[in-house]
Amino acid sequence: MVMEQILPEEIVYQRPEALMDVNTHYCPGCTHGVAHRLIAEVIDEMGIRDRMVGVASVGCSVFAYNYFDFDWVQAPHGRAPAMATGIKRVLPDRFVVTYQGDGDMASIGMAEVVHAAARGENITVFFINNANYGMTGGQMAPTTLPGQRTTSSPSGRDVETAGYPIRAAELLATLEGASYVVRRSLHDPKNIRLAKKAIRTALEVQAQGLGFSMVEFLSTCPTNWGMTPVDALHWLEEHMIEYYPLGDFKVAPTVAQIRI
Repeated sequence: MVMEQILPEEIVYQRPEALMDVNTHYCPGCTHGVAHRLIAEVIDEMGIRDRMVGVASVGCSVFAYNYFDFDWVQAPHGRAPAMATGIKRVLPDRFVVTYQGDGDMASIGMAEVVHAAARGENITVFFINNANYGMTGGQMAPTTLPGQRTTSSPSGRDVETAGYPIRAAELLATLEGASYVVRRSLHDPKNIRLAKKAIRTALEVQAQGLGFSMVEFLSTCPTNWGMTPVDALHWLEEHMIEYYPLGDFKVAPTVAQIRI
């Protein structure tokens, strides 16, 4: 009788140290959790957890400080970039990031993020775009697609009365102070890997003092979209990417030299 050799166990998956060992409040299928994990993995890999300061926004992302295991502050609605500016100027050796949704950053906080980028503040913004106000019931947001139905646009977004969606990455990329502005998606493994690389680049930009960086993530909201998690991923791929193309919208020459 030949005995099979028993190999030692190999860990292939574990919770990043930068994430707390707790359950989140996010709905099933929401990709906020994917973004959290990617950010935490990069922080661990860079070894910067003890130098991190996060600024929480208002919306579904408001409780991010309960899930990341490093220092956080809570900003008034839309004011995360302003608070991040103050923190970074007082504590320039810290890595200061904001974590914001589209209702928070692209609506009430648009002025804050535009002027932070224009000034070239050495902070990093992580922007979740799920095309609606997720926390308050799925109302139309600045990012809601033309014709998309929400609780406040039940017949679909009418661009004649509500205007067109705001492409935040393209807008911020026009500003001289912005050094790194990209859009990624969280709908499949390939794009998730690309999103993680963008997170690392954005934090390296801050580490080297190269100015303002932002990573926009196309994200799903199955509950408010009225879809299953799988259908929501397909909808993002088929509809959101068409209006919000993925890619690099601003990569300053100094940033292009960074090797990850």
